[in-house]
Amino acid sequence: MSEGYATEHPGADAVTVRFVDSITEIGRDAWNGLTGTRNPFMRYEFLHALEQTGCIGPGSGWLPRHLALYDNKEEICHAIVPLYYKTNSWGEYVFDWSWANAYQQHGLAYYPKFVTASPFTPSVGQRLFGNAAEHMPLICDRIRQRACDDDISSWHVLFPTREECRLLRGQGMHIRHGTQFQWRNRGYRSFDDFLESLASRKRKNLRKERRRVRDQDIEFSVTEGADISEAQWADFFLYYQTTYLQRGMQGYLNLEFFHEVAATMPEQLLLISARLSGRDIAAALFFRNDETLFGRYWGCREEREFLHFEACYYQGLDYAIANGLQSFDSGAQGEHKIQRGFEPVTTWSAHWLAEPDFDRAIGRFVEQERAHIEAYQRAARSLLPYRDDN
Repeated sequence: MSEGYATEHPGADAVTVRFVDSITEIGRDAWNGLTGTRNPFMRYEFLHALEQTGCIGPGSGWLPRHLALYDNKEEICHAIVPLYYKTNSWGEYVFDWSWANAYQQHGLAYYPKFVTASPFTPSVGQRLFGNAAEHMPLICDRIRQRACDDDISSWHVLFPTREECRLLRGQGMHIRHGTQFQWRNRGYRSFDDFLESLASRKRKNLRKERRRVRDQDIEFSVTEGADISEAQWADFFLYYQTTYLQRGMQGYLNLEFFHEVAATMPEQLLLISARLSGRDIAAALFFRNDETLFGRYWGCREEREFLHFEACYYQGLDYAIANGLQSFDSGAQGEHKIQRGFEPVTTWSAHWLAEPDFDRAIGRFVEQERAHIEAYQRAARSLLPYRDDN
């Protein structure tokens, strides 16, 4: 491990940096007072539910080590950086398995590492809260020093905003680019209005897919968070687990987690259910705020043609348009989303590695990778279904 990083910072004697092992040590009012509740995945209720229900904690690979900056005079928390002590790379969606393998090949330990993120949530959003920007040199110095003291290999900030990347780059972190697919509402009045923005052949394909679902007599309903019943949650959780089991793994979240967020932040949840012959056969869970719909989890009892696309995308688009939402964040990966109007957007992550040689190597890697990401996005844009006049 490299040498320590502790240095003097202007104004550091007026504040105290603390690392806490539970979000409860900061408290809901202080946390939400700095983060707000607009981003459902960074608010206290979401992260506390993960802790309280055991989705993160011992055995999960995620241990809270949140950084809080307190004013020494008033003992008021002025800044927060969500931080987790990670013993694996599961649930991050910014893939660094090859980096871990390279460490192992050189006889070094890549785990544990520090990660700033919303666990299991590949969604861009603010990661530095309060007046963190004013204290970036101090905050980064303390995290690096803690990493050195505790034999932690690195610090990774996943899905931050563009402005946060600028700040983190200024502190010597390497910025990695990624790609997701998101839909933008260009003032559409209805789903048919959206279809009119597509090229004729693409428009026909989407109509055909929706018609094939209707022809199977599958009906859909939207249930807002506070109205989701116990039976609906039980069915949804069964679908959710089945989806992961098909990939040979367990879902990251448990039923208690879903019950907890439904009780504490119901205004930001909705469930879209598919029903056939009087019983539910599939469901997709979404989060939302006043501007964006977030597609998160899906599963089904039985496979039906185009059911996934209808439940996860078309029904979501219907909801977004009807409720005046400006965008639809559909989560990680999914080139199949392109022909359905979801456009490639850039995501970011920031990385620092304590071993200087590896840190330099990662810096070169992300620079080289960026050109490939840009080329991929250009190719993806060329496949979008929109008419040339859009």
